[in-house]
This record gives sequence, structure tokens and C-alpha cells, in this order.
Amino acid sequence: MYLALNSQLTTGRVPWPDFARLAGKVGFHGVDVMLGAAFKEGIPATNALLSQLRLHPAMLDFPVEFRKDEATFRESLTHLEDAAQFAAAIGCPRMMTYLMPSSDTPKKELRALYKERFTRSADILARSHVRLGLEFLGPLHLRRMFKYEFIWRMPEMLEFAKECGSNVGLTLDTWHWHFAGGTTHDIIAAGKDRIVTVHFNDAPDLPPDQIRDNERLMPGEGVIDLTGFLHALKKIGYEDALSVEVFGHHLKDMTPEQGASLGLRTGRSAFENAGITET
Repeated sequence: MYLALNSQLTTGRVPWPDFARLAGKVGFHGVDVMLGAAFKEGIPATNALLSQLRLHPAMLDFPVEFRKDEATFRESLTHLEDAAQFAAAIGCPRMMTYLMPSSDTPKKELRALYKERFTRSADILARSHVRLGLEFLGPLHLRRMFKYEFIWRMPEMLEFAKECGSNVGLTLDTWHWHFAGGTTHDIIAAGKDRIVTVHFNDAPDLPPDQIRDNERLMPGEGVIDLTGFLHALKKIGYEDALSVEVFGHHLKDMTPEQGASLGLRTGRSAFENAGITET
């Protein structure tokens, strides 16, 4: 397991490839790859950059627009094959996206739609041996944002992912795991094959109705059982990235380098407190 730089630590102010250079400069072992910009740079240039900086590519965002109308979905799906081949060629066979935990569409209808779209997408990704991680979102205010509640618990999202394909699993975020009532048993039950990528952060000790998704803490500054979380990942043999994804935390008042350095320092402290060594 290793820590990776996520663009939230820089509040999106550093473009690719400078973003990768920043990750290497402050000492991260990994970096989230910005698909659009890296794709334009090309496979040889991206591989050379990552090799020079000694960085693991952590994950890529899923480039398919599955939330809108059918025509938009189909058009975006035409680009997935090339994106999947790129992901595999740079040694990053992992993509992720999130699903809102509420919607204006009834749950049964939306679930069927998303299942069909993710299944089609997973079939394309499988040709390049790329996995897709679906992120469940736990905070109460997001579950109440729209009329109908959707999937927000880890076991239910895992069940849904399995229905979508053998290469579909979870993007596991400590924040959402905590606020969805997740347990270390849930992580162990999911197993290594279904944890595609991980987001790492912490949460304040506030009542559920006061929690806001864009007000997170650095790892080790809050109440999430990060030690138990890390031990569970270790137990299942998880070997990939934990991207330090923190919203808020006055990051806009810091330079990108200060934000990145703080995320790395607190993330490593959480690893050390759990007796886990980065590899």
C-alpha cells in the first residue's frame, strides 16, 4: 500500500504533468493520473514521466457520462476503449467514479439503468483488463438531497458492483465508509478483488445532520478508525494506492505544495500509528 497525491490537496490548481512533478517533489509514492491531459501527452511520454519521478499511477477517472440521457451515454462510451487501452499501457488498470446516494428517479428504475450502463462499460474495460471502482457516498445531507434514496451502504454497493461485472468493485473512501456505518468486517468481506482503489481522509466528531461532504480533515485529525481500516486492507492483501482526498481544510489558503505536503505528512503519520509501512 502507498499514498498518492489527489488533486483536492491542490484544490485543482496544478495541471498535468506538473501535478505529477509536484507529487514526486514532495515525496509521494503515487499520483492520481489526469486522464484527459495524460492521454494527450501519450503513452510513451506518460510512462517516461512516471518512471523518471518513480511514481506509481494510482487511478484514472471513469470517462463515461452515465448520468445523463442515452445519446450522451452512448457517445461517451465510444471513447472508453481507447481510454482503457491507455490505462493498461501506463500500468494503471483502475478507474473510478461515484454514485450519488439520492436521486429524483425512483431507486428501482435508476438501479436498472445504471446496471445496464456499467455492465456495457465493464465489458469494454475487461478487454484491456481494467477494473472499475464504484464509490458509495455516506453523509446524511447527500442522502436527503433528492427525492429518492439510492445506494449508499458498502455491502449494497458491493452487491450492485458484482452484478455489473467481474471487473467491477468499489472505490473505498474512509469518509464515506465511516458515515455509511461501514465496518472492518465489510472490507474483509469485500476482499482484495473488489477493492479497486481507496481514498484516505478523516472526519470531525459532529452529529450526522451537521456533516458536510466538503469539510473533511487530514488523516489522523478526526474520529475515523483509520488504524482498523488500514489493518483490514492489510489483511485482504490490498497493494494499491490510498489517495489522500481532503476537501476544505483551508487548502485554498495554502500553496499547492503546502497542501500536498500536509496530506503526505498526515497520511504517513496515520500509517505509522497503525504500524503499516508504505510499499
